[in-house]
Amino acid sequence: MQSIIERRCVDLLHDAAKKGTTDIHIKPEPSCYTVSYRSFQNLRQVTQLPFDLGDRMIAYFKYLSLLDMSEKRKPQTGSFQLAINDLSHYFRISTLPSVLTKESIVIRIMPDDTAQSIHQLAAFRDSAHLLEKLSEASQGLILFTGPTGCGKSTTLYSLLKHCAEKLNRNIITLEDPVERKNQAILQIQVNEKAGLSYATGLKAILRHDPDIIMIGEIRDAETAQIAVRAALTGHLVFSTIHARHSVGCLHRLYDLGISFEEMAQTLIAVSAQKIIPMFSEIGQTEPCYRALYEILEGQRLEQALSSASDKKAYALPSHLSFDGQVKEGVKIGAIEASYAVKQDPSS
Repeated sequence: MQSIIERRCVDLLHDAAKKGTTDIHIKPEPSCYTVSYRSFQNLRQVTQLPFDLGDRMIAYFKYLSLLDMSEKRKPQTGSFQLAINDLSHYFRISTLPSVLTKESIVIRIMPDDTAQSIHQLAAFRDSAHLLEKLSEASQGLILFTGPTGCGKSTTLYSLLKHCAEKLNRNIITLEDPVERKNQAILQIQVNEKAGLSYATGLKAILRHDPDIIMIGEIRDAETAQIAVRAALTGHLVFSTIHARHSVGCLHRLYDLGISFEEMAQTLIAVSAQKIIPMFSEIGQTEPCYRALYEILEGQRLEQALSSASDKKAYALPSHLSFDGQVKEGVKIGAIEASYAVKQDPSS
């Protein structure tokens, strides 16, 4: 029998997932907690919670995520899994202490989309084929970039599933935390308290005969160097990084201490993505959401690196850029013209 607090927490997760929410924010205010949902970059408040109820719900979410429930002065991250409407969902939780002596938490909602192939996720078939082809390389570094909530992890796990099941590759991940559990791959969670850092984890992984190494996220100079080092050892490395577009990713790496020469030796592709509403079938009245991919690889990657090294601007050919793909989608009736207008900065 569920407790009242457990029921309230589960109901909140169900409601948020049903409404297509990517993140739940529970934030302390002077007189209560506010609960807000983020959907496709828009954050809106949905309700308020009394302090007593909010404190107990936060404690329950920390319990599910195996966090230290008594620790309220330090940030913590964790994750848990729950079935909603018979579909498994993964939830990543992040806590922050506030000056109000209360914790703020954000819960990222991640449906288990790993069963979907890249062809089901991609807006256009050519992008899906290219990403699968790139994932079949024997060595190098492939990066996935884009804003929070754009589906980078979903794309990444879909390609890892393809490599494990179709190509029979030995895949080992190093994540902090593990976002989605996948039986087809060996997943390792960073645990600094136990002495398992990104650096020590990579050393152990390299002795475990991997074909592919996935580093959850390049978030600082250390993880950037670790990703490059792994690629230089002759392995295929996947990772994610935050940048606005594929070319911007090169400058982001440079800011993290990776030289353009190191990028030229290791990078084989950068894939930026964004989620767009599409009408994939004739007569469809409600849009489905698909990923647009802006992929920098091959000769164009070489040109972009050369331009970045010379401090010159580089632009992808129009038909490969986000704007060009949106225009093509409007042309064939897969994307509403009103969406294209919203994306035009001059409008």
